[in-house]
Amino acid sequence: MRASRLFSILTTLQARGQVTAPELAEACEVSVRTIYRDIDALSAAGVPVYADRGAEGGYRLLDGYRVRLNGLSQGEAEALFMAGLPGPAAALGLDAAMAAAQTKLMAALPENLRPNARGMQQRFHLDAPGWFGETEEPKHLRAIAASVLRETLIEIRYQSWKAEKRRRVAPLGLVLKGGSWYLAGLVDGNVRTYRVARVLDCTALETPFARPAEFDLATYWRASIARLEAELHPNEATVRLSPLGLQLFDALAHPYVKARMRLAEAADADGWRIATMPVGKTVWHAASELLRLGAEAEVIAPAELREKVAELAGAMAARYADAPPRGGGTQGLSRWAHVNSGCRS
Repeated sequence: MRASRLFSILTTLQARGQVTAPELAEACEVSVRTIYRDIDALSAAGVPVYADRGAEGGYRLLDGYRVRLNGLSQGEAEALFMAGLPGPAAALGLDAAMAAAQTKLMAALPENLRPNARGMQQRFHLDAPGWFGETEEPKHLRAIAASVLRETLIEIRYQSWKAEKRRRVAPLGLVLKGGSWYLAGLVDGNVRTYRVARVLDCTALETPFARPAEFDLATYWRASIARLEAELHPNEATVRLSPLGLQLFDALAHPYVKARMRLAEAADADGWRIATMPVGKTVWHAASELLRLGAEAEVIAPAELREKVAELAGAMAARYADAPPRGGGTQGLSRWAHVNSGCRS
């Protein structure tokens, strides 16, 4: 355990340059006093570790000192090859670089770790889009990615939902979600999100920009997604669901809605249960979402939503009044819900 921790301290110092004792203690899940003893042990072994005193101080390695990559555990080697799964790297134009890096990594690994590391790509495959979706291949993705890495401005012509716009953007980061790429860009002092597939033109400038020190891409994206989902589902409805309706809800409902749905424990005599869930911001959107559950759901409240569902259902019934009956029944619906929930057998 100590040998692994010493190597972890060494590689952390090499990767980050200067690190404080509390930061090392948190990363290694030990006390600061233990880190002091480990640093002394590294120094006694001839590793050139130096301490810079003061508020901005910390531990660092002598400039130019490098650790050979021969201390990876089996799990660490497998994780590195897992991160190199094809897909995003190819979309960014980094597939050749990724393959070359993996070849070098394989050469540096001990012989006993190579079979498992190589086998990761034979046993795992990344397919980012949801079911029945396709991965986007935006025309300007690679140009934007290059500017993200260089920290230089871009000028884009962007097609939003409402109108076509031109923006000068400081590209802070790219996110791949559900097969679609999104750009987090700084515009007029505010960070905004742009879907890369909607970028009609992109001009990479040579003008550098100062990346905000407090900006963290993962934190921004989580907050952005939470805010968007809350804005799309600001209201609440009480709905009565049949057993099949619960299956359909699980297969069709938005993850945000499923995570916040509250289901009554007791069922009525027919096996139906009462659920309270977030719904769309307009009555029409909310009704459209619930109508996907067909006759297996009944809106209880609010009254205006119940009326809208009845109105739309009545209009549909009138439209199909003269249609010839077709077979299938609820058995087909149940199987469809099973398949679309990802539970294939």
